[in-house]
Amino acid sequence: MPKIAVRKVRREPSDLERFCEKLSTGQPVERFFTSLLGLPTDDTPGLLERIRKGIPYRAWERFLRNTALSNHEAAILVRISPRTLQRRKEEGRLHPDESDRLLRATRIYAEALGLFEGKDERTRQWLTTPQPALGGSTPLEYASTELGAREVENLVGRLEHGIPS
Repeated sequence: MPKIAVRKVRREPSDLERFCEKLSTGQPVERFFTSLLGLPTDDTPGLLERIRKGIPYRAWERFLRNTALSNHEAAILVRISPRTLQRRKEEGRLHPDESDRLLRATRIYAEALGLFEGKDERTRQWLTTPQPALGGSTPLEYASTELGAREVENLVGRLEHGIPS
């Protein structure tokens, strides 16, 4: 009986898997959090230009896929209504202010993912659980503004260093 050659198909790692791989190298999260949106990680001037023009809508879809947040949770975090999201989908890109908020949301998610060493289920649980250090708000609720996002990042930093909140 002739042998049948079996060709192995190599699966490309997901954005989240690549992010977690980079996380394991000890590099700072801010160097590659944009990979969760499918955007280049080392081109700050190019990223600023993309924000000014509006990030493609597909980045929103990648954010949802990589974070496993519901459309509703992500819309609250980025402060964009479902109706507006539908219009942006039709237009093919977000507006600059929405793009900036999506980047902020991605940065917060990446910071929390770093805190939990790439464990995305634990990350989502923490982001959606009220935190005493945030006045009983969830990190997702808090991070919907720049000031709140900074507080969430500060909290993540304190937790990473074992400083009680």
